[in-house]
Amino acid sequence: MPRPQNASNRLAESAAKMIRGRLGRLKPTLGLVLGSGFHGVAAVVKPKASFDYVDMPGFPKTGVKGHSGRLIVGTVAKVPIMIFSGRAHFYEGYSMEEITFPIWVMSRLGLTDLVVTNAAGGIDSKLRPGDFMLLRDHLNLMGVNPLRPTQPGGWDGEFLDLTEAYDPGLAGLLKKSAKKIRLKLKQGIYAAVSGPTYETPAEVKMYGRLGASAVGMSTVPEVVVARQCGLRVAGVSLITNAAAGTGGTEVNHSEVLETGNLAESMGQALIREFCQLYADR
Repeated sequence: MPRPQNASNRLAESAAKMIRGRLGRLKPTLGLVLGSGFHGVAAVVKPKASFDYVDMPGFPKTGVKGHSGRLIVGTVAKVPIMIFSGRAHFYEGYSMEEITFPIWVMSRLGLTDLVVTNAAGGIDSKLRPGDFMLLRDHLNLMGVNPLRPTQPGGWDGEFLDLTEAYDPGLAGLLKKSAKKIRLKLKQGIYAAVSGPTYETPAEVKMYGRLGASAVGMSTVPEVVVARQCGLRVAGVSLITNAAAGTGGTEVNHSEVLETGNLAESMGQALIREFCQLYADR
């Protein structure tokens, strides 16, 4: 089984053991990471157990408004699910190893599928605040790869193929889910940058020329590590604002949270329907 690069394997095993001890016969195969604008999805879970990140071995604290820092395990539409409500970010000063630690723990708990969500700024002129975008692919513009070891000699020599970073089967379920709830689920390429500043208009123009539809400050490290662990992945962005230079107004986090609150019920409906289809596969 893959293990965290240059991390304490003992911490990952300890966290997995702590979670497993509270689940009884419940064995989730589906994981969900909730980013800004998606925290309300946690309300649709029928909980079996919950944990604060601060009480769990190895888990980084979350310090961004809108990220509660809580793991909830239970069921949605009878599907056993593990929901990570909030994430730590690279721009907060955490290492790549630390922000992807929950993914390593997931793999030890036997999860096979992962849906990652985030808030993003729309670059494509067809994307408007309040739109949901299915991630078709991504651009890692964060300047670092989460599988790169921090010490010489820590690399295992394996090159990870990311031709299909995002699983067509899970993407198909999300498309069907959106259609059932009459949500126009758009598609695009997500560009991940390090933050913590929002992008300049010139940078946004460059990202657009590179093929990016939207830009944000998370998700890609989790996707890369999940694929390293053999998990199938799907991703959804909530477009919370127009990226700098495309909307005529300044970008701020309050706007991100406000749009997230307005779109909360639709996000809940999308995940609930997805879980129903996931159960019926």
